[in-house]
Amino acid sequence: MSEAAPRLEPDAIAWPPTWPRVLDAEFGPPSAGEYRATPEDFQVAEVLDFVPEGEGEHLWLNIEKRDLTTAMAVRELARLCEVAPRDVGYSGMKDRVAVTRQWLSVQLPGRGAPAGLNEALAERGIRVLAEARHPRKLKRGVHRANRFRLRITGAAAQDPAFEARWAQLVERGVANYFGPQRFGPDGRNLPRARSLLARGWRKRDDRDGMLLSAARSFLFNELLAGRVHDGSWNRLLAGEVAILDGTASQFRAEAPDAELDARAARLDLHPSGILWGIGDSVADKEALVREARLPERYPALCAGLEQAGVRLARRSLRLRLGEPCLTRGENALWLAFSLPRGAFATAVLRELIAHPTL
Repeated sequence: MSEAAPRLEPDAIAWPPTWPRVLDAEFGPPSAGEYRATPEDFQVAEVLDFVPEGEGEHLWLNIEKRDLTTAMAVRELARLCEVAPRDVGYSGMKDRVAVTRQWLSVQLPGRGAPAGLNEALAERGIRVLAEARHPRKLKRGVHRANRFRLRITGAAAQDPAFEARWAQLVERGVANYFGPQRFGPDGRNLPRARSLLARGWRKRDDRDGMLLSAARSFLFNELLAGRVHDGSWNRLLAGEVAILDGTASQFRAEAPDAELDARAARLDLHPSGILWGIGDSVADKEALVREARLPERYPALCAGLEQAGVRLARRSLRLRLGEPCLTRGENALWLAFSLPRGAFATAVLRELIAHPTL
C-alpha cells in the first residue's frame, strides 16, 4: 500500500491582493466608475468557430439569458427535458448579472424537444435564439472568443483621461489577469483551496475543480503582477515561451532579437506565464528564474497542485482587444471588444475604472 501524501502547511496569503495595474504609472489610478448597475449594462456573446451539423442526438440551443448563471440555465434545461444536468453541455461559464448569449446542448436520443420547451425557458428568463441538431455534446472550452458590450457610468465616464487610457489598452494590450470572479466573493475560494491542498486534494471535495483553478489562477496572477511591476509583462525575456496571438501555438525565444521584439510590439505574439502543475517548464534562462520564484514563495500551493495531478500549462501574459470600440452616450460610455476564451473583461475594466469588485 502506498503511503499517503504528507500534509502541507498552508501558505500565508494576504487578501485582497495588490496586483498592479499597467496604466497607473502613466495616468495614475483611474476614477471611480460603475459597470454593472443592471444586467443590460454587461452584455456578452459567445463566438464559436463552427455551426451544428443539423442532425444527431444532441439538440443545440443558442440562448440569451438575463440575470442567470450558466449553471442555473443548465439545470433548468435539464429539468424541462427530464435529463440529468450532466447530459447538458456548454462551452463557457457566463456571468449572472448580465445579458449573455451562448450555446447549450442537451442529449435527446430518438426524441424531439418537449412541447412548449422554448416558452417554458422564456418564463425563466432564457430566450431561444436558434436551435439545431448535432452528433456530439457541446464540450467545455470550444468557443473561440467572447464579444463584450459594457456600459460605464460614474466619475470615470466623465474623466477626460478615459479615452487616453482606452487608447493605450488598444495599442499595447491588456495584462491578462484572472478576474476576481475566479476567486469567489471576497476571495473565499482561495483559503478553501489552500486548506484543501494542504490536507490533500480529493475530487469529491472539489468536483468541478473550482478550487484547483483558484489556486492556479492566484499563482499566475502573482507571476504576472511581478512582470507588470518591473515592466516586462509585454516583452520577451531570454528563454521566454512566446504564444502567437489568437492561437495555442508557442515557441521558446532563446535570445529575443529585433524581429521578435517588433512582433511583440505589434501584438503579434505575447510572453507567457506558467499555470502550475506537474511537468517540466519549457521556459529557460531569465524567464525560468521568474517562474522558479513561485514555489519559493508558495511552496504548499505549488506542491499541493502537483500532488493533485494537475498538468502544467501556459497562459499568455497579455491580451489583444479584438474589434475595440468606444462610444459616448448620455452620462455614460459604451465599450465593445472581444477577448479569447478564458480571458476576463474585468481585467480590462480594472485598468479603466476604480470599483470595489475589481
